[in-house]
Amino acid sequence: MVDFTPQAPTPEEIERDREAGRLLFAGECQFVFGAQKLGQLPDPLLPEVAFAGRSNVGKSSLVNALTGRRTLARASSEPGRTKQLNFFELAGRLTLVDMPGYGFAKAAKAVKEDWQGMMFSFLRGRPTLKRVVLLLDSRVEIKENDRQIMKLLDRAAVTFQIVLTKCDVPKPPVLAAKLRETREIAASHAAAYPTVLATSSTNGEGIVELRAELARLAYPPPARA
Repeated sequence: MVDFTPQAPTPEEIERDREAGRLLFAGECQFVFGAQKLGQLPDPLLPEVAFAGRSNVGKSSLVNALTGRRTLARASSEPGRTKQLNFFELAGRLTLVDMPGYGFAKAAKAVKEDWQGMMFSFLRGRPTLKRVVLLLDSRVEIKENDRQIMKLLDRAAVTFQIVLTKCDVPKPPVLAAKLRETREIAASHAAAYPTVLATSSTNGEGIVELRAELARLAYPPPARA
C-alpha cells in the first residue's frame, strides 16, 4: 500500500519557502483596480489571493504588514467602509484582492444580501483565484456570519485558509485554545486548507509564514539572464 501521508518539510525547505516569500513581498506592489460591480473586474491575468473577513478584523492592516507598506490598503476606523474589490499587483507575479468586509451592523439587509451575491459570483467565477485568506479575530468568538462565509466558500469550491489576526492580544493559553477550535472547524469544511496561521500586524507574528504560504501560489520569478 502506498502511503499518501504528507511529509513534514525539512528545515532547508522551510527556509527556502520563507526566503521565496520574503523576495516576493519585497517586490513592487501597487494598486491596479477597484471594482464595485462584477462587470468592472480586471482581466484575470495573474494568480490571485483574496482576503476576506468581518469588518474591523484587521484585514487592511494585515495586507499592509505582508507588503511592508503602511498605507497600501486603507485601514478605516469605520467598519464596513470598503465597498469594492481592490486589486493589488505584487511583483508581476501575484494579485492580492482586498474584499469588502462582511457583517457590519449598520448596513441595511439589502446591502448585506448584495455583498453576498456579488462575492459568491466573484468567488465561483474567477478562474485565477487560487485561495481565499479568511481572517478571524483571535480576540472574539467565531460569529455566525463567519460560519456562513465558510459554507459559501464550500459551495463555491474555492480553497480558503483560516488566518487568525491580532494574536498579540490574547494570553498564550487563550490563543492556543482558539487555534485548536479553528483547526477543528477547518477540518470540517471540504474547501478549507488544513494549515491555520496565527498572525499579528503589530508585532509581525506569523507574517513570514503567511508570506511563504502565498509565495507558493505565485508565478515563479523571472529567470535571470
